[in-house]
Amino acid sequence: MKLNHLLNWRQLAALLPLALLASACTTLEHSPTVALDRQASWAILPVANQSDTPQAGLRLESLLDSQLRSKGIQTLQRYPAEPSAELLLDPREVKAKEQAMQWARDQGIRYGITGAVNEWRYKTGVDGEPAVGFTLQIISVQDGKVLYSASGARTGWSREALSGVAQKLTNDMLNGAGI
Repeated sequence: MKLNHLLNWRQLAALLPLALLASACTTLEHSPTVALDRQASWAILPVANQSDTPQAGLRLESLLDSQLRSKGIQTLQRYPAEPSAELLLDPREVKAKEQAMQWARDQGIRYGITGAVNEWRYKTGVDGEPAVGFTLQIISVQDGKVLYSASGARTGWSREALSGVAQKLTNDMLNGAGI
């Protein structure tokens, strides 16, 4: 009986890490991995903010800058956009994206990365878990072809930073691209 009781505790101890991993959920879908040249020139193009959080798109752009550099991409520029009020459903977004693509072509950039933030907040309630959701696209700047696309969402623990949750999701998405 004692040996049987001991095995149950060992089984529970083995399942505990799996339960902890499941509690911080990630949903991720992406297109097949493609061969991307890390030595090529890259640009971070505007990221649309479709969330209720001001400047969420700029926050994701900043994370992308850091993560791409940490993955060995050295020739990386950011589109020099002027700050906007980031109104919800801003009709200027389409025009800004076209202008950014033209700027990237003029700079001779090979790859552009862009996307849209759909969620960037702390959930309300007792725990207030951080929650993010966004899409990313890696685009061939010269012809506008989408080479890689990903969408994902992630929640974290109540004491976890929102930026940390976003960083993990960004990393997972870039790993899916083979970067």
